[in-house]
Amino acid sequence: MTQGEATVVKNAGSRYELSALPAWTPFPAVLRGRIRLKAGRITNPVAVGDRVRYEIPDGEDTAVITEILPRQNYVIRRSANLSREAHIIAANVDRAWLVVSLYFPEIKLPFLDRILVTCGVYGIPATIVLAKTDLYRDIAREQVDAFHAIYEGAGYQVLETSVVTGEGIDALRAACDGKVNLFSGESGVGKSSLIKALDPSLDPKVGQISEVHLQGKHTTSLYEMYPLASGGFVIDSPGLRGFGLVDLEREEIGKYFPEMLKASAGCRFTPCTHTHEPGCAVKAAVDAGDISPERYASYLSMLEEDKKFR
Repeated sequence: MTQGEATVVKNAGSRYELSALPAWTPFPAVLRGRIRLKAGRITNPVAVGDRVRYEIPDGEDTAVITEILPRQNYVIRRSANLSREAHIIAANVDRAWLVVSLYFPEIKLPFLDRILVTCGVYGIPATIVLAKTDLYRDIAREQVDAFHAIYEGAGYQVLETSVVTGEGIDALRAACDGKVNLFSGESGVGKSSLIKALDPSLDPKVGQISEVHLQGKHTTSLYEMYPLASGGFVIDSPGLRGFGLVDLEREEIGKYFPEMLKASAGCRFTPCTHTHEPGCAVKAAVDAGDISPERYASYLSMLEEDKKFR
């Protein structure tokens, strides 16, 4: 029997592929039943990026995953239509690239803010990738500038990209070198196209946009890691249509809005929910324009969501 440790590089439901990174020699694997039973309210016991122990019985070609090693971090969301269950998108990530497009499809800021909060909870550096800028920047410069102001003002980096003109692709490629990078975002924002632009030898599925609703059509149906010829690895995840918070207490949510955390030092009361308390420095910062009303509205919606699932 052969035994070893490797990283999960593909999750296709009940079938997996492993590779002993940084080497890229994927081989098939299945999951031992007792691990699946331990998963509890997690819909997927093993995620792409997980480091695992495995064994290959003599005479067999498929490995059996016997143990999941402790995770450095992970990105998790509440599962669609399963309010008490959660799904791990990826584990052991060095950086998350949150791909958005102001149009085609139209951006939903509360969705982006939920992913940013989740990355903050688990200590994953996050960069916002503004994709498809060739389609709308010249005709919507004011909206693009406003987006930069909101998120750069909150402390996040925003990188403009276009797979058509090549803008931002070299900078993105260089930043991915030597790291395990998660690309995530709503359906149709162009994650797979960006990955292919980073390394044309890769072939992630590329989807189309519904012209009726300007919504992305779901294309990627599995979670998969790819090696970049320039160095590093990227994880392509299915386009998401919702993102519910997990493992976060109501009074903690504001701590993961960097601009609100900074302002909250001046609040009269501790803890402060930043909703109704007198002397709230966060509400004062919103009124003064130092915190964007869009971000504050996202925060309030998260508080309401938290009450709904308790």
